[in-house]
Amino acid sequence: MIGETEIFLDKTDLHILRLMQGNARISNADLARELGMAPSGILERVKKLEQKNVIMQYTARVNPIALQQKLLAFIFMKASDGPGSSNATLELAKIPEVQEVHHVAGDDCYLVKVRTYDSASLMHIMRTQFSKIPNILSTRTTIVLETVKEQQQLVIPEK
Repeated sequence: MIGETEIFLDKTDLHILRLMQGNARISNADLARELGMAPSGILERVKKLEQKNVIMQYTARVNPIALQQKLLAFIFMKASDGPGSSNATLELAKIPEVQEVHHVAGDDCYLVKVRTYDSASLMHIMRTQFSKIPNILSTRTTIVLETVKEQQQLVIPEK
């Protein structure tokens, strides 16, 4: 995760990020051609973006339906340790079906995104895994009926 320190990105860095976010498999040669730079210069910039933790990971986006993971749920949780304490969040993050864990403002402490096969498998996770986390006081689950938009891409400024 990028910390609070500010990272300076110039126009070329931002252009590289836009292109790579659209296609993480883009070659250095294609990046260089697009930016009118030498491939060695692109390679150096990409490595610096990785070292600064601006580019955090390269992944493939897999269609959850292809894996029969048809149920998406958001679960609001109250915990006795409250936001800022990492006990519950560390335990939640260990559960493979948990895709995201967020500290949130308001009555709840955490918002957890879970993707699984069906309501029975969600109930199983809640009974066998969430219930083992001693700090969780209550949960409130919202099941997604339809996803209109879901993306991980960020808006990268033109500068």
